[in-house]
Amino acid sequence: MKRRRLPNDRKSITHKFTVGDQEGYLIVGLYEDGSPGELFITASKQGSTVSGLADAVAIMVSLALQYGVPLEAIIDKFKHTRYDPSGMTGNTKIPLTSSLMDYVSRWLEIKFVSNVEPVKVASGVSCPDCGALMIHEEGCLKCLCGYSKC
Repeated sequence: MKRRRLPNDRKSITHKFTVGDQEGYLIVGLYEDGSPGELFITASKQGSTVSGLADAVAIMVSLALQYGVPLEAIIDKFKHTRYDPSGMTGNTKIPLTSSLMDYVSRWLEIKFVSNVEPVKVASGVSCPDCGALMIHEEGCLKCLCGYSKC
């Protein structure tokens, strides 16, 4: 399989985000057709564990995209992963997230994949299992950890 490299001069999208108390930036380099071909994640202080892991994931995602892995497949693997930082985001389209990579994948989905599910709004009720805010869905209160109360 041949690697599809991006041109030296390319357009990109920069997105500032907040996940819990973590701030950062996503930069997506675009092919001529507007599809994503690379991802950079700037998070936390340089040299921190979060920053190092974000860099590693961004490199893997970039290589996967350049070797033809569908963006949807990448998104499906990272959506709803759970670890810190997590929490409120300040983004009305993604008000609550379970991890940095959950946020990144959901943002990529909204930006580049059509037919994205409608936004689920936090209920204000805390989950008894993990303490995160639950969402209203199909007449039930549900949490990203899997807890549900109908």
